[in-house]
Amino acid sequence: MVARLVISPVVPQITAEFAVSKGAVGLALSGMWAAYAVTQFPSGVLADRFGERRVILLAIGLTGAASVLLAAAPSYAVFAVTAVVLGAGAGLHYTVATSFLARHFDQVGRAIGIHVTGGPIAGLVAPVAAAAVGVRYGFRPALLLGAAVAIPVFVLFWHRIEPTPPARPETTMRSRFEVGPLRTLLSRREIQYTTVMAIGGAFCWQATASFLPAFLIGYHGQSAATASVLFSAYFVVHGVSQPLLGTLSDRFGRDLIAVTAFGTGIVGYGALVVGTGIAVLLAVPLVGVAMSWGAPVQSRFMDVLSADERAAGFGLVRTVYMTIGALGSVVVGGLSDIAGWSVAFGLLAGLLAVESLLAAALAYANR
Repeated sequence: MVARLVISPVVPQITAEFAVSKGAVGLALSGMWAAYAVTQFPSGVLADRFGERRVILLAIGLTGAASVLLAAAPSYAVFAVTAVVLGAGAGLHYTVATSFLARHFDQVGRAIGIHVTGGPIAGLVAPVAAAAVGVRYGFRPALLLGAAVAIPVFVLFWHRIEPTPPARPETTMRSRFEVGPLRTLLSRREIQYTTVMAIGGAFCWQATASFLPAFLIGYHGQSAATASVLFSAYFVVHGVSQPLLGTLSDRFGRDLIAVTAFGTGIVGYGALVVGTGIAVLLAVPLVGVAMSWGAPVQSRFMDVLSADERAAGFGLVRTVYMTIGALGSVVVGGLSDIAGWSVAFGLLAGLLAVESLLAAALAYANR
């Protein structure tokens, strides 16, 4: 997460260095998130065949190497391609780690909520650090912060985590990619409903992670330092609310807590667009709560997937909803160029309104 999040605070410097638009940088970031999404399903298949530990080490190693290459990119084209490689490497981790936790904990929502706080912790540190390094030394050293974290994490994980046996070592890789079983899994009604909720949430998450600092600078006139501090505050709230929403979803139901998250986002994004001063400061933590939708929604997937389906099955649905959700970066970046920041971030509030209605309907139907 550090390797991906250090990009957002230095977007203005990247656009100036390569003489490209915000939409162009958004396209590169969408490519990164799309690659992250596409590798979710293969990572689950690889874990079933070779074990979780090997796949997670591969993910961390590729992330560190790509961070170094991203910082050294001599042109926008190389930068964009390397961002895609970074997303692909990082994408190997999440599905494998989540399925591993689901096999070991009864309170899946709480376990997933605690697991995903790793991202918000990165969000607390990375934006401020990247902004400080970027202002003083330029965007390239700022991007190296990803490698500075990935390398020691790789060493620690390699030393501390014992090898994990593969769940399905005898199953051929080709059989896991047959279209028929994949289509059958995706055709289940509960999977479809949950996937639609996740698509909207992922779209908003990607857009926020890519452009919240640039929005605060360009629309509200904040300094780069202030925007980075608010971006970190967003991730602090995000980190605290993830395990909380996960625990609440274990107790009160996934759909009700999903409604709470999406509804909070309507208020938060709306206030970012129409508010000023203190309203903007209050809106940022509301957005942080809203973007913690993953704890109840991802737990909903685990509820409807069998134990044998959780690695590859969860990876498949992650690939579907995150690939579509990755469009959030390029759509919001392009809209900000064409119609302005108010329209771009207003779209996020409208999308969460639709998601809230869907979650409310499911909560009513399953009451």
